[in-house]
Amino acid sequence: MDAKVLDGRKLSAEIREELKGRTERLRAKGIIPGLAGVLVGEDPGSTTYINLKEKASGEVGIRSEMVRLPGDIKEEELLNEIGKLNSDAKIHGIFIQLPLPGHLDENRALTAILPDKDVDGFHPVNVGRAWMGQQAFLPATPVGIYEMLIRSGYSDLRGKDVVIVNVDNLVGKPLASILAQEKIGANVTLCHPSTPNLTAYTRQADIVVVAVDKPKFLIADMVKDGVIAIDFGANYIEDPSSKTGKRLVGDLDFEDVKCKAEAITPVPGGVGPMTVTMLLANTVTAAERQTGG
Repeated sequence: MDAKVLDGRKLSAEIREELKGRTERLRAKGIIPGLAGVLVGEDPGSTTYINLKEKASGEVGIRSEMVRLPGDIKEEELLNEIGKLNSDAKIHGIFIQLPLPGHLDENRALTAILPDKDVDGFHPVNVGRAWMGQQAFLPATPVGIYEMLIRSGYSDLRGKDVVIVNVDNLVGKPLASILAQEKIGANVTLCHPSTPNLTAYTRQADIVVVAVDKPKFLIADMVKDGVIAIDFGANYIEDPSSKTGKRLVGDLDFEDVKCKAEAITPVPGGVGPMTVTMLLANTVTAAERQTGG
């Protein structure tokens, strides 16, 4: 079987072109979508990621405002900064770059963002709305996964068995809240990576999603023929042929699973590129909703 490789870079580029059209229509009405990010401290990974979001925003016509705060900031000061962004009518979407320093309460910070500006989809109001099938913002990764499936020809998920090997608030739970809705009708199972006899679950899956950050965690013997395999793992392994001596891989044994799968996402180049793009999409949607555009 020659699996279809789902190209996240190509799909992401298509969506960004669509977003340019939407931002141009807003600009014609005098509205410039605004995205604010909050970065506390100087973690290199977080700094790189927020710079990536800032650059991508400009490419699709979103005005970005990145608030960089010292790592020792007091919690009340952080909440005050979030409050300023909440009250700024030119800012339509807000995200907090995680993780925060240990002395800060992430839940309190995330809950301080107005739900209608919470483009990361972490506010309890958005989480609750999502599970109830109401209009809500959801985290970019699960939205990106769903968008990949739809745009790759897998729009009919009714009755499909979906196994998600991840139970966190970033991927597993919000993806389940999308796929389990009556209008979609998938049968969704959430599994902890440590589930005894995990293979008994994954072998039954029409679609398997894995995000555990363990290389070659899911192998061909753990899936059935014709599976759609979605990988959101990120692991650096030793690779002497690379300039850096390391190579990025996912959680699937890609070449092994590819031999049995109908479709599969690569790492890099699969779900990853969709994540920033769907944050941008949430921001444009927020601007449209808040302005009636």
